Amino acid sequence: MSYLDVIDTLQSVADGVLFGATYSLLGIGFTLVFGVMHKINLSYAAASIGAAYASLIVLSVVKAPAIFIFLLAGLAGGIIGFLIYIVCFRFIPQANPLATLMSTVGALLLIDEIIVHATVGIPVPYPALFSDVIVNAGPFTLRGDLMFMFALGCLSMLLLLVLLYRTKLGIATRAVAQQPVAAQLCGISIPRINGLTFVITGVVGGIAGAMIGAAIGVLSPLLSLPLTTKGLIVTVIGGLGSIPGAIIAGLLVGGFENLFQYFRGVTERDLYVMLLLFGFLVFRPGGIFSPAAGRD
Repeated sequence: MSYLDVIDTLQSVADGVLFGATYSLLGIGFTLVFGVMHKINLSYAAASIGAAYASLIVLSVVKAPAIFIFLLAGLAGGIIGFLIYIVCFRFIPQANPLATLMSTVGALLLIDEIIVHATVGIPVPYPALFSDVIVNAGPFTLRGDLMFMFALGCLSMLLLLVLLYRTKLGIATRAVAQQPVAAQLCGISIPRINGLTFVITGVVGGIAGAMIGAAIGVLSPLLSLPLTTKGLIVTVIGGLGSIPGAIIAGLLVGGFENLFQYFRGVTERDLYVMLLLFGFLVFRPGGIFSPAAGRD
């Protein structure tokens, strides 16, 4: 392998790690809901894309600067997340795990159908911020849009960790995740905490959806299924219930995916991501971090 081949390989890994911040945010959403409720929300990625679409609609009416699209997507994601909690979890018996799981599948299909009917299935352009900025770091070239997306993702993750570990809401959330009965005896409302968890993860997911749209320049309902798959892979590799694990796993999957896209092309990259997942399932089934359910 020549020097230029090595540089190109490292460049592809760097680009993948920067994009992997979006996978980290998706993984956090899946992980947080699982940690608090011990349930999987399969509509999460679809809701994230739906929030990104909603931000486009609001931005076209408000006529605000394009940078506000991330805030709008986060707000839309929080609203959609709460609606999903009400419809798919609040009034469905929690003792039947398949009932809530299949209800989120229905929510995923519903969101996709709404997007398809609203857009006639045609991909919609999305503001690509800082796409004209290029930073040269020695032999490497860093895209401005990916660097901005990575920085925004890191800021979102930092604020979420502060919320979970430095606020009363975060303490209550972790108490419900670890000992729901004891938390209820202490006066913590479990339905309230569950609802707020969906709002928080919805905000994170909305920002992730906007980041993905900004990175690739378009939105499409076809993104829901692959992003759902990637989010679940990140959750498993990071360790169920571990937010730090989801952060690391998202960056790992992003770099790994882009590396094999460089060598094998876009049609085979998902195959190698699945092989990475199988490797963890065989050699480290608990993931990067393997806390008890709900403990990070």
